[in-house]
Amino acid sequence: MTLLILGLLFWVGAHWFRFIAPDARARMDKRGKGLIAIGVLIGLVLMIIGYRWADFIPVWQPPVFFVHINNLAMVLALWVYGSSAAKGAKAWPANRTRHPQLLAVKIWAAAHLLVNGDLASIVLFGSLLAWAVVSVILINRTEPDWTPPPHAGRATYIRLAVITVVTFVIITAIHIWLGVNPFAG
Repeated sequence: MTLLILGLLFWVGAHWFRFIAPDARARMDKRGKGLIAIGVLIGLVLMIIGYRWADFIPVWQPPVFFVHINNLAMVLALWVYGSSAAKGAKAWPANRTRHPQLLAVKIWAAAHLLVNGDLASIVLFGSLLAWAVVSVILINRTEPDWTPPPHAGRATYIRLAVITVVTFVIITAIHIWLGVNPFAG
């Protein structure tokens, strides 16, 4: 669990460095992007290893039907995350919400909290959910102005649908390869 918590600290610290120490971040200029990326990567690796190595300590037993809610929420999270990827005009909800990627993280984390009742999962997904919520607040406070982008056309929606399905299949295959069947309750 120590590696998991250390990974979360690296992840949050790297992402919030500009809010925690804005002057230090400004002095780093472009060099800072690489250091931030390294911090995020270290955090990600430590979270994955720490989560995989953590002892299974049951806290609650999720109902079996939550698996279906999780899978639908995962498709939605992938759609929401992908909606921000197009240049210029954006697909729904990126044309309506300022932080579609953080919204996708919130959906992803909440969905995983529904189906994982062990302590390591609650620490990981609960922390990332809290990180995404607080990140939205911090960004909105430091950059209050936002203009919604124009609405994307049909081609963007078709591309996004294909990418969402393909990404869901790949993520499902990776979960099965790791020994976790996302369809088993």
